[in-house]
Amino acid sequence: MSEPSRARPARSEASVGVVQAVVAYGLWGLMPLLFAAMAPAAAFEIVAWRIVFGLVFCAVAIAVTRSWLRTRTLVAQRRVMLVMGLAAVLILVNWTVYVLATTTGHTVEAALGYFINPLVTIALGVVVLRERLRPAQWVAVGLSVVAVVVIAVGYGRMPWISLALAFSFGLYGLVKKRVGGTVDALSGLTIETAWLLPIAVVALVVLGVTGLGGGVTFTTEGWGHTVITVLTGPATAVPLLLFASSARRVSLSTLGLTQYLAPVMQLLVGVLVQHEEMSAGRWFGFGIVWLALVVLTADSFAAARASRRGAGAPTPAEPA
Repeated sequence: MSEPSRARPARSEASVGVVQAVVAYGLWGLMPLLFAAMAPAAAFEIVAWRIVFGLVFCAVAIAVTRSWLRTRTLVAQRRVMLVMGLAAVLILVNWTVYVLATTTGHTVEAALGYFINPLVTIALGVVVLRERLRPAQWVAVGLSVVAVVVIAVGYGRMPWISLALAFSFGLYGLVKKRVGGTVDALSGLTIETAWLLPIAVVALVVLGVTGLGGGVTFTTEGWGHTVITVLTGPATAVPLLLFASSARRVSLSTLGLTQYLAPVMQLLVGVLVQHEEMSAGRWFGFGIVWLALVVLTADSFAAARASRRGAGAPTPAEPA
């Protein structure tokens, strides 16, 4: 019998969390393309269908994973329901502002909001949760502050869309962090979208009856448009599930710093695909953000190497 192969070391929870965050933010970075493909649907219809089909996706996922009992247990807890209701309000604000921005020619301003968002998230982590940053992380944060100032000055006015996105999602992340040890990602998202379902139904009825914003376009623009609308469910749920799961595995500060991926992609979509105006000042700020990411990446590799060296040293009970 051949010698049993040595088991591969298990990936740390933090590493899994970072990968989940990167995938989630990458998907969010491409979201403006999905909304553009849903034209002529207006922003409020898009948000409503995101809620409806997001809940459908969650229900299917719960059925497949047989986790109804766990979800029912959480629903019976008053505190959990109230906290998740607050999370639902925050994510509704974030979705609505973001869809309005990306469907009305303000994708660059939305990207600025997600450049600011990691700073809000990091501030909440340091001030509220007493998290600590390494020196290189402080350097990255400082560079990010400079970048945000440069981009905001180049924009030429108070970026209300950016601020609304930054603070709504920063607070959402804090709320998810508070219940991360109690509420699993799938049950949490199911409860959030269930809270929002009545709002979505009312919105669709009002749009259908009044015709505001073009009315309800679902099933009226061909099968392709219908399929894309249905896909807003998994497109909404999957990154949020990854984000919620990541929030339970990594520090809020680390989670905040990984969020730069989404605005980088959104900015590129706004400039290269949607042809929004991009001044030299904004490009300069964009370059500073990339410099911050280089500093952060180098620090992450150094910290990972140090952690592996510490974990790799044999203990007295282990064979050398």
